[in-house]
Amino acid sequence: MNEINLTLKLSSYTKAELPDEIVLLFEQAKAALKDAYAPYSKFKVAAAVLLDNGIVVTGTNQENAAYPAGICAEGTAMSTCASLYPDVKPKAMFITTEGRNKNKSIAAPCGICRQRLVETEYRYKSKLEIWLGIEGQDIIKINSAKDLLPMAFTPDDL
Repeated sequence: MNEINLTLKLSSYTKAELPDEIVLLFEQAKAALKDAYAPYSKFKVAAAVLLDNGIVVTGTNQENAAYPAGICAEGTAMSTCASLYPDVKPKAMFITTEGRNKNKSIAAPCGICRQRLVETEYRYKSKLEIWLGIEGQDIIKINSAKDLLPMAFTPDDL
């Protein structure tokens, strides 16, 4: 038997250390939180995506009483980008919450969203920076969606 170890390299930033375009994404994601529809979990999530043309698109989680029918903020944002700007690659995504989870900490994308983000990288043949943070805490940067899902299923596997 051979043991294989996978590692994840993250970077941590204070808000003051963030590049200006990422501060803008953070602010837009925080502003979008008001539009989240989370009457069941009470866990509001928002994502802001910076496209290669400079446009920022936001998305929020949209819950449904039939739980599997809801959609995460990342999915809403990426679907909106692909629908409105199908030929423009996304460069970076900032994901934030109201910080109301048990540990009042940042939240990483769920498994479905990780797959969706890897598919976005595959589609545009470009890495997507993922930034995670809530107000008052350090911000985490993940260099690529593939870092969150290292053994991702892609069209190459079909």
